[in-house]
Amino acid sequence: MRKVNISVLVSGGGTNFQALIDACERGDIDCGQIVQVIASNDAAYALTRAKNHGIRSRVIGKKTYPDSRERTEAIIAALKEENTGLVVLAGYMSVLEAPLIEAYRGRIVNIHPSLIPKYCGKGFYGARVHQAVLAGGETESGATVHFVDEGVDTGEIILQKTVPVLPEDTAETLAARVLTVEHEILPQAVKQLCRKLSASDGQE
Repeated sequence: MRKVNISVLVSGGGTNFQALIDACERGDIDCGQIVQVIASNDAAYALTRAKNHGIRSRVIGKKTYPDSRERTEAIIAALKEENTGLVVLAGYMSVLEAPLIEAYRGRIVNIHPSLIPKYCGKGFYGARVHQAVLAGGETESGATVHFVDEGVDTGEIILQKTVPVLPEDTAETLAARVLTVEHEILPQAVKQLCRKLSASDGQE
């Protein structure tokens, strides 16, 4: 089966991006290959990760494209240039515009550090999610891989995995436990989707 070209969108350190790189290099994602990373800012450490593994990188963000429409057009052009079959948001902190979602509907996935539909949506990102979980008195949390649609964290769920919330947890310790799960389920979901797209010849 033909390999699906994967483009990864990032904003920060890129540990989930690294998990995808590692899975590809191990051969775990057998029907996919990472062809580029697109960062929203030039300070993202994910760009260094890409360089270390010979992956093409670009910076398309508010600094380079202040106008949101032009920024979206630039991202779409970059995705098409690399014949992208699957778009993965791995710690991407910007909300995608409708034209991009429409162009890749059913082929954009995101990883979120909670058990959607709990603690997700506008304002729930980073440490805020884990603080809210603790404040809510939850006994478990986890991570979710889901499709991206026009809402915020409202797309169809692909994979979830739970972790316990311990009595002594802080937002930092809970975040670390959830991140470990993120690194597990994101490559699993990407592998699953790449196999489906490859079998259906889903690339453009």
